[in-house]
Amino acid sequence: MSADPTQVLAFETDCHIFDGCGFPAPGLHSFLFKPIWGDADSNLYFNKPMLLALLGSIIIIGFFWAAFAKPKVVPGKLQMIAETGYDFVRRGIVYETIGKREGEKYVPLIVSLFFFIWMMNLWAIIPLAQFPVTSIIAYPAVLALIVYIVWVSITFKRHGFVGAFKNFTGYDKSLGAVLPLAMTIELFSNLLVRPFTHAVRLFANMFAGHTLLVLFTIATWYLLNGIGIAYAGVSFVMVLVMLAFELFVQALQAYVFVLLTCSFIQGALAEKH
Repeated sequence: MSADPTQVLAFETDCHIFDGCGFPAPGLHSFLFKPIWGDADSNLYFNKPMLLALLGSIIIIGFFWAAFAKPKVVPGKLQMIAETGYDFVRRGIVYETIGKREGEKYVPLIVSLFFFIWMMNLWAIIPLAQFPVTSIIAYPAVLALIVYIVWVSITFKRHGFVGAFKNFTGYDKSLGAVLPLAMTIELFSNLLVRPFTHAVRLFANMFAGHTLLVLFTIATWYLLNGIGIAYAGVSFVMVLVMLAFELFVQALQAYVFVLLTCSFIQGALAEKH
């Protein structure tokens, strides 16, 4: 394991612009955490992002359990909030993309993905946590893999082997001589590029957002010395701006991820790719 995050944090806390130390810019060490349990060298351990993912899952399950355990005709505040979120995903994303008749069976999957991703993103601005779990590529990759397996399975189940092949390759005999090239590109795009970009889109946005937040937060503290206080105020304003922007991006990335998931499923269910 590289730089110890606790040592880096101590250095950042003690370092100011006129203390003779260089600016402790954020880097990969900002995404490394000492194991809470186990040994990192053996790859069998439990760390902060894992803890946040577990807590996030418990929070989501607990919230919807509490909201719908005893549903009422006239909903209370908690049930109303849960119903609003659920209907937003069901009607605004699933029905609009897949359709009501075909999409109903996929609502639980899409709702679960949306709120799980949103919660994992929200950890970035929650005190003490302050880290988006989805900024570690393994988490978006696993989510994208789940979607990939569902999408491919639906395609084969719906169309059979030959039909699925045509669906993946965008087979269209009207293309004539360029058909083989078009099919090769489409096959490569669908089966390899699509799941990769699906995961990286979420990861890259949250990675970049967290890096910027850490950058301006460290800069604010680093400049709190002498004449640097004026610049520290500007940096602190940027922290607030980035926090507001991240709130928007966190929800947007959860929305985009499930919207693309619905688009994939809709393509698998369609007669033509």
